[in-house]
Amino acid sequence: MAAHSTVSRDCEVRLTEDQDKEYVGFATLPNQVHRKSVKKGFDFTLMVAGESGLGKSTLVNSLFLTDLYKDRKLLNAEERITQTVEITKHTVDIEEKGVKLKLTIVDTPGFGDAVNNTECWKSVADYIDQQFEQYFRDESGLNRKNIQDNRVHCCLYFISPFGHGLRPLDVEFMKALHEKVNIVPVLAKADTLTPLEVKKKKIKIREEIEQYGIKIYQFPDCDSDEDEEFKQQDQELKDSIPFAVIGSNTVVEAKGKRVRGRLYPWGIVEVENPAHCDFVKLRNMLVRTHMQDLKDVTRETHYENYRAHCIQSMTRMVVKERNRNKLTRESGTDFPIPTAPGVSDSETEKLIREKDEEVRQPPHTQTQEQECVTQECVDQECVMHDECVQESVQEECVMQEESVQEAEHCAELC
Repeated sequence: MAAHSTVSRDCEVRLTEDQDKEYVGFATLPNQVHRKSVKKGFDFTLMVAGESGLGKSTLVNSLFLTDLYKDRKLLNAEERITQTVEITKHTVDIEEKGVKLKLTIVDTPGFGDAVNNTECWKSVADYIDQQFEQYFRDESGLNRKNIQDNRVHCCLYFISPFGHGLRPLDVEFMKALHEKVNIVPVLAKADTLTPLEVKKKKIKIREEIEQYGIKIYQFPDCDSDEDEEFKQQDQELKDSIPFAVIGSNTVVEAKGKRVRGRLYPWGIVEVENPAHCDFVKLRNMLVRTHMQDLKDVTRETHYENYRAHCIQSMTRMVVKERNRNKLTRESGTDFPIPTAPGVSDSETEKLIREKDEEVRQPPHTQTQEQECVTQECVDQECVMHDECVQESVQEECVMQEESVQEAEHCAELC
């Protein structure tokens, strides 16, 4: 038996050695990437937009179990009406099981609160473009080691439950931003609606989104090798758009358990109960399943579109400057054509075109003009010659008369 066990151990050692010889080691690359990513940390920028009073701040605090609005000042109704749209940014570092996340929440206080909300989304669109521009400048600079990514990865747009679907402001906002950021529509304060009303409103909103051609965030299709449970969860997320959510930071007791929810005279609404709202689905989508995909779509689609537009604009400017320099060389001047102060670009381009036409005139046209100029010069010389001859003849006549008069005077004296 001892000899048999010794032979078995020798076989196992030889088998392990053979496996080590066939093992290269690149199968550990995912582990290397994982360790490096965990050490570096992650960042995510979330924008919340919608009119005041829809529970944006409460929902954000509920999603990430933190208080981002400690120093917020609540405005009364009169101050909200006169308030303009502002962009406020809150950053917090969250750590969970050794993984660090730098979370940035971009809020838009004052949006949709004014009497006249014409183009109130412009400041939001400008902010997104500014973050793209800053990242583009940092990416094109010399030091590219520590580039901060402040690009907006997702925008939660809160839709009011009091209405029959999307308002004109909702449509204009999403159409103005759907090519700049991933828009995820959210039906706010779902506890004010019955389950049947929530279902009908979701169908209505999805139909209007498709009707107006609004491009909201599209969930990626599942791979064929995914298990059925994951495919079912993904389909439930797609069917939940817009997410009907409830936010609450208070803990209440329900059926002997302490849960986060809202206490009403007729019962308790639990925030994390899937039968009451879509809060858990929204949190899973944002944090657990699709956070990296939101960042990938931002980088590969929205930012690339902005970057391509910038490069095209720069290329057009370079081509325009080259054409202007070429025109300057053809006109025989070694200095650039100055732009007169107060002259618009269109007038300058008109002057350049006129100069170009003069330079490119056919040779026979220039010869005719030169002949006309020469003939005019000859005529002027002839006229000047005749005038000089006439003046000399008159002078000779005067001199002859004077000499005759002197001779007659001398004869009389003699």
